[in-house]
Amino acid sequence: MTFISLQYALFLLVLFAAYWLVPLRWWRLFIMLAGSLIFYASLQIWYIPLLLVGALFNYCLAMAIGEPLDWRIANESWNRRRLLLLWIGICLNVLLLLGFKYVPFLLSSIGTLFNWPLAIDGADWVKSHVIAPLGLSFFCFECIAYLIDVYRGAPAATSLLHFAAYKLFFPKLISGPITRYHNLIYQLKTQEFPTPDRISEGLWTIAFGAVKKGLFADNLGIYVDLSFTNLQRAGSEDLWLAIFAYGLQLYLDFSGYVDMARGTALLLGWYLPPNFDFPYFSASIADFWRRWHMTLGDWLRNYLYFPLGGSRVGLWRTCLNLSIVMLIAGIWHGAAWGFIVWGGLHGLALAVHRLTDVLFKRLRIEFLWENPIGIAIGWLLTQAMVFASWIFFRLPDLKDSGWVISHLWGHTADVQFAEKVYGEALGLERVHLTWMLAALAAAMVGNYALSRGLKLELNWPLKLVLVPLCLYAVWVLAPEGGLPYIYFDF
Repeated sequence: MTFISLQYALFLLVLFAAYWLVPLRWWRLFIMLAGSLIFYASLQIWYIPLLLVGALFNYCLAMAIGEPLDWRIANESWNRRRLLLLWIGICLNVLLLLGFKYVPFLLSSIGTLFNWPLAIDGADWVKSHVIAPLGLSFFCFECIAYLIDVYRGAPAATSLLHFAAYKLFFPKLISGPITRYHNLIYQLKTQEFPTPDRISEGLWTIAFGAVKKGLFADNLGIYVDLSFTNLQRAGSEDLWLAIFAYGLQLYLDFSGYVDMARGTALLLGWYLPPNFDFPYFSASIADFWRRWHMTLGDWLRNYLYFPLGGSRVGLWRTCLNLSIVMLIAGIWHGAAWGFIVWGGLHGLALAVHRLTDVLFKRLRIEFLWENPIGIAIGWLLTQAMVFASWIFFRLPDLKDSGWVISHLWGHTADVQFAEKVYGEALGLERVHLTWMLAALAAAMVGNYALSRGLKLELNWPLKLVLVPLCLYAVWVLAPEGGLPYIYFDF
């Protein structure tokens, strides 16, 4: 059961009715928890015990880490004990993540480096026999954030039902957005049946996300998959188109998922934080990371960058901190060298941006970037870097990504590539696809201009009218069966 399916529509309808028919908040949380388990069971039922045990463990550990009620026992030995418990929690959550997602990568890397066939065979065995739980990265990151918040003085959850309902809340369980316990559970105190405009907003957000994912991202994904699975036959122009198409696909796929998650939460009386803010209109790499996967960026800042010293430890140390944080972000996204390179490139770009920003301010020439020409140049450089780095994100095997980079200029496509991909699979020519991608980019510009420039929004009656039209368009025009959500792998 995925967000774009008839099963999910029926599931959400039944859950919505059951949730709001019950007057007691305690029963509502129980219904939401049961619904979350049913949703996850439709995808990976065998990992439900692991998630429940993980939630119970972090709940109990946070209770032990929490500040004592009696100030007389809040002494140095107590604080050392709390710090030790915090590190135990962080390490166990990280080890859980490493055990499921990174063991094959570590074994194959060690086996290749030291020429140990046994390690390589072990990596192959783990790959073929162990499937990582969906949403494990998001689950572990939220647990780490919760433990650190409690250690810093936030109150620990006193109700296991509250904590389990938060941890397993199905809209955000698999691919985020990453949320904090205290921000989400605080909403329970003021939760009321949604008003008509809030219901229309929830339905519209779901429909808009379905259009992003089913209508645009999945159709783009067909071309992207065909191009990157036939690298040796694709020409330079095809590779450029595929890179651009993948950048759009990734954004529309992930932001579409988040839209549907946020719309679902609105119908149930919850507000999830936004995760994207027009990232492809950023004029600097720092601004890009304030707009792309915003909840991950918030996590990285609060639980990695600031503890490392942030920007308070000198210029060069700040640049080092930025590089370390982005390397960890790359590792979090996947167990392959391509993700590490992707994170390293973004870390390098952030460090260069910080250095040039400081230099321009000292020379008092920062105005060069504040005029329309400077902004345009900054936007062009930023997006060139972002889209170029997507090569390693889509092709984490360095042999494949290196092949693409070395063939971006002067490489002619195989004759059969055009016939099979454009003729048979897509039913159009390369120039037509180029114009379609340009039209999609223009539509994104128009959406940005209306919402940011003119600050126009549809009223709720019009949104209700458009909802069935959007869902019908997805039903008719989306690829049969749909493509997997890209961030399910992370």
